[in-house]
Amino acid sequence: MSNSTERIYKMSFAGVYPHYITKAEKKGRTKEEVDTVICWLTGYDRQGLQAQIDNKKNFEAFFAEAPQLNPNASKITGVICGYRVEDIEDPVVQKVRYLDKLIDELAKGKKMEKILRE
Repeated sequence: MSNSTERIYKMSFAGVYPHYITKAEKKGRTKEEVDTVICWLTGYDRQGLQAQIDNKKNFEAFFAEAPQLNPNASKITGVICGYRVEDIEDPVVQKVRYLDKLIDELAKGKKMEKILRE
């Protein structure tokens, strides 16, 4: 495992979560929309999501404990942080980048049904 991959695994989801909200709110979106996107991807309900934040889970645990990755997650494509999300081989890193991509789309003003691949 490379250092950057290991760093992503150990990064605190609770530490990154406020940045997701800030990014979305700067563009006129809401915390509720951020939560909707995260719950759609991971299968967490609002209480489960809050428990992950309260327990300061890292990304590895956050995704390992997720009830179910959305079956449409594979429809998330494009470039984030210089990488094509569909080509990322490490499963945890790919899920983190899926989430980054969804938050990015939210901040760019995409309609929720497009973000949620409906």
